[in-house]
Amino acid sequence: MQKRYLVPTIVALAVLAACGKKEEPAAPAAPASAPAPASAPAASAPASQAATGAATAPDANTVKIGFITDMSSLYADLEGKGGATAIQMAIDDFGGKVLGKPIELLTVDHQNKADIAASKAREWIDTQGLALVFGGTNSGANLAMAKVAEEKKRVFVTNGAASSALTNEQCSPYTVHYAYDTVALAKGTGGAIVDGGGKSWYFLTADYAFGHALEADTSTVVKAKGGTVVGGVRHPLNASDFSSFLLQAQNSKAQILGLANAGGDTINSIKAAKEFGIGKSMKLAGLLIFFSDIHSLGLRNTEGLQFTTSWYWDLNDQTRKFADKFMAKTQRRPTEIHAADYSATWNYLKAVEAAGTTDADKVMAAWRGMKMDDFFASGQIRPDGRYQHDMYLMQVKSPSESKGTWDYYKLIKKLPGDQVFTTKAESKCALWK
Repeated sequence: MQKRYLVPTIVALAVLAACGKKEEPAAPAAPASAPAPASAPAASAPASQAATGAATAPDANTVKIGFITDMSSLYADLEGKGGATAIQMAIDDFGGKVLGKPIELLTVDHQNKADIAASKAREWIDTQGLALVFGGTNSGANLAMAKVAEEKKRVFVTNGAASSALTNEQCSPYTVHYAYDTVALAKGTGGAIVDGGGKSWYFLTADYAFGHALEADTSTVVKAKGGTVVGGVRHPLNASDFSSFLLQAQNSKAQILGLANAGGDTINSIKAAKEFGIGKSMKLAGLLIFFSDIHSLGLRNTEGLQFTTSWYWDLNDQTRKFADKFMAKTQRRPTEIHAADYSATWNYLKAVEAAGTTDADKVMAAWRGMKMDDFFASGQIRPDGRYQHDMYLMQVKSPSESKGTWDYYKLIKKLPGDQVFTTKAESKCALWK
């Protein structure tokens, strides 16, 4: 009896399995309010799309924006959920619709892993008809997402990532690098410190794309101004102990310790430098400092620190107006990335409106032709994708200079965008030749 039914049963099970594979629905996107679980990698595209590299057209009924950033680790304070809040604020202020279609924001935590970031961008484009890929912090993750966006022909905006490669060696017709980059930070901070007498440098560098780029770009500036780089040491991302690295820096006898890191790594390296008394023999140069870093460390640990930024909440009436609105929602002042996230979203939607479509080529043509002027900055997107605008050289106030909580910076000077960002002569981007 068992032998009689064995073969038909196996055949039936095989047929059912094959049918199941054909009819399996695409995995739903993560809800906008909750990032994917930290242990779960982003789902891949359906087999038929993965094989051909094809993407669905942008959703015909909804304009979807996918925000992919660090929501839970060392960069979460400087952007994270606050970045999602800023993007949603821009969407709401725009009226919630563009071209008569509702705008939907999807968010996810990339866990500072390039493969997860790229996989999620690809999945959302292929299964959700994403119109805009919005990259947050982490240069490695953003370089990976930029390649997916170029392949799939989607607009890609990046704010928190700093690597100049995004608009230089790895430029793309679909990338908009909005807030700052390692070249502007190097020319602004590195240039000012060398001009002030800081000639010999040693670098403490985050060991991935961003840190490498910031060290390289700053080294170029230091050497061009007659300074020297005596050495450097690289630390893992989200390092817990900086003692051995700082001991090597101290032994170098350099005048300047260049911190080519950011977020939690910058906070922890400055704390450790204070404990080791590094300041007695070396001057710290924070090459990428955020408002959230100063708030965490306090003025006593950071007073006198010079750095370059794209924005500060207390610059003028416009910046203060946005800062007050953001604080009402989050109970904190915005960082420069939060401000850039809002501004980039608003201006992208204006470009969609001007183009009359979400087609990436037409949107980018319209956006490059726009002159932008808002509370964040004034300028225009160049052929290499760099949003060129003024930057600012700042200095952290002393406790006696500060008027209270949130009053941390004083302006040293404005840095013209055409002088601090990569110039056409320096560029290796084929789109700007």
